[in-house]
Amino acid sequence: MKAAVLYGPRDLRVDEVPEPTVLTPTDAVVRITASCICGSDLWHYRGFTDKRGRIGHEFLGVVEQVGSEVATVRPGDLVIAPFVISCGVCPPCRGGWPTSCVRGAGWGGPDRDGHLVDGGQGEFARVPLADGTLVAAPVDPDDSRMPALLALSDVMGTGHHAALSAGAGPGATVAVVGDGAVGLCAVLAASRLGAERVILLSTHADRADLGVKFGATDIVAARGDQAVAAVQDLTDGQGVDGAGECVGTSASWGTALALVRPGGTVGWVGVPHDVKDGLPIWKMFGRNVNVRGGVAPARAYLPDLLPEVLAGTLDPGPIFTDTVTLDDVAAGYRAMDERRAIKVLVRA
Repeated sequence: MKAAVLYGPRDLRVDEVPEPTVLTPTDAVVRITASCICGSDLWHYRGFTDKRGRIGHEFLGVVEQVGSEVATVRPGDLVIAPFVISCGVCPPCRGGWPTSCVRGAGWGGPDRDGHLVDGGQGEFARVPLADGTLVAAPVDPDDSRMPALLALSDVMGTGHHAALSAGAGPGATVAVVGDGAVGLCAVLAASRLGAERVILLSTHADRADLGVKFGATDIVAARGDQAVAAVQDLTDGQGVDGAGECVGTSASWGTALALVRPGGTVGWVGVPHDVKDGLPIWKMFGRNVNVRGGVAPARAYLPDLLPEVLAGTLDPGPIFTDTVTLDDVAAGYRAMDERRAIKVLVRA
């Protein structure tokens, strides 16, 4: 079968790799019908990490085979694969934190049994702990809602985590730092949660336009101190109730912390990279600024978000601004690396 394989910085190829099989009774084998490229994949692609090999962690597909102990999905089901593998029964999973599963694993790395897990950008994938990981959607593989369903595997759940952690809700004023796919989904999530005002920091007109469609009430086309000053002006000098930090750099952290009012909350989901300094504890202490967030428990949010996507009342699908075939996945990486695309959908 064919799959995307990362050999080094900006050296991504489509190679022939072994087709997966069921290795344990809790496995499923899924034929991937759609996957996508994540902003966090770009850090590997750009050489900021030493990751090599199979890549990709967001996909949809049709179940082809299941192990003898798999009970919740069956061959022929269209399933959503969240970006972290989870068992569904350990204390963190039961507590709503499947991304901290004690038996969990990541796509493209080893599982707890020492078997290599397939990456999500390929033709097939073995899914360990299928019952705790996969979620079936009652649709056909060519359903028009595929982009929206694919977004539930990561970015919509991650944006939701940012908004929820930041305290988005009826009457709240929330700012979002980051206009990538996660930041835009945080805007959509904050609006869905009933925030009265959603301020998106974006210096890219196309992303700002999508942010407005997703529910942003204000756009601040600035960064750093200028952005903070603009948000202060918009909020009569008070700051926002919550800020979604959706980038993961020292600069974005500094901005998010400066945006919130005393007693406000930063909801952080940006994968930390180039974060050299710790949090300004004394400034936070004096202003009672809170921090919540981390790796989004996307699997835990699926039961709430999936019915709305199926009903057509929630549609994060527009975050996919480009589509490529698996054979052309390297072109998709280049488009995102050069910021010509917000997020790229990959058709197997």
